[in-house]
Amino acid sequence: MGASAALVGVAGATHVLHAGAIVSFLACALALAGVAHVIGEATDQVGNHLSPSTTGLIQSAVGSLPELFVCIFSLQAGLVTVVQASLIGSILANVLLVLGLAFVVGGWRHGVLEFNARTPRMIASLLLLAVSALVLPTLANELHLAAASHEQELAVVCAVVLLLVFAILTKSMLEQGQRAVPAEAHARAHAWPLSTAIAVLLVCAGGAALVSDWFVEALEPAIDTLGLSQTFAGLVVVAIAGNAIENVVGVRLAAAGKSELAVSVVLTSALQVAVVIVPVLVLASFTMGGAAFTLAVPPILAVALFFSVLVVTVVTVDGQADMVDGAALIGLYAIIAAIFWWG
Repeated sequence: MGASAALVGVAGATHVLHAGAIVSFLACALALAGVAHVIGEATDQVGNHLSPSTTGLIQSAVGSLPELFVCIFSLQAGLVTVVQASLIGSILANVLLVLGLAFVVGGWRHGVLEFNARTPRMIASLLLLAVSALVLPTLANELHLAAASHEQELAVVCAVVLLLVFAILTKSMLEQGQRAVPAEAHARAHAWPLSTAIAVLLVCAGGAALVSDWFVEALEPAIDTLGLSQTFAGLVVVAIAGNAIENVVGVRLAAAGKSELAVSVVLTSALQVAVVIVPVLVLASFTMGGAAFTLAVPPILAVALFFSVLVVTVVTVDGQADMVDGAALIGLYAIIAAIFWWG
């Protein structure tokens, strides 16, 4: 926790002292990862005092705060392309890069990985629904259908549907006593008092908002300095930075032979982005000012997302995976990233 606080302090110093776009961008990215790590630890500590299902709800609500704040401030800055790419990139990074790395590392150490296919199958079906909420409005826009002239209204309808599905999922979790990410995903040497855990979560929420504002302020100058396109920066750089901690957790679990937990952690992280963050941003963008966020994305992004979720469904549906499956997922991610390197 001390290291994360130090990273936030360094990020603040680079922002106040105008240390340069690249330096400030890197410092803020590291600080966001540090804040995300502390949020994850504090949420797990809350789990020592509350039921698993309640802990799962808290985890869903606060676990993605850094990424949500980055997207909100980016929309206010008019960086719609970055937001679209970073959200899709976050899903792609989880289902392709991180899951692929987990399968490669786990397969290298343990051979064929086996896991219960029920959870991945459920998550994959919900991800396909979320993908449809992006692909269909995009097709309507590209084919100049009547719905294309009602882009904002269609986005609201899709957002409400996704949130209703998430509410049903939450109800099911509560009734069955499940949680979004299993408790064993994070090791805890010592338990914190409940008041301490809640206080840390509140402080981290404020810290995430502050650092996200600095991060977005440095983002555009850093993109220009590095010569990157906004799409590539959002799809790869921002997406990976926003999910760095969960990425490490998923690979570490696979290396330890806990393949079922690894798959659950990685796919759940992607699902939270698809059925929570995306619809929340759609609804919030119409009330907070700045650029409106709709679900009509560049067609190539929609196609890349659709094929990625389809491939992951095929890979995980039988409850087994190995290094070859992992290499295939990483390879697809590399191809998609290369397509957007030039814009």
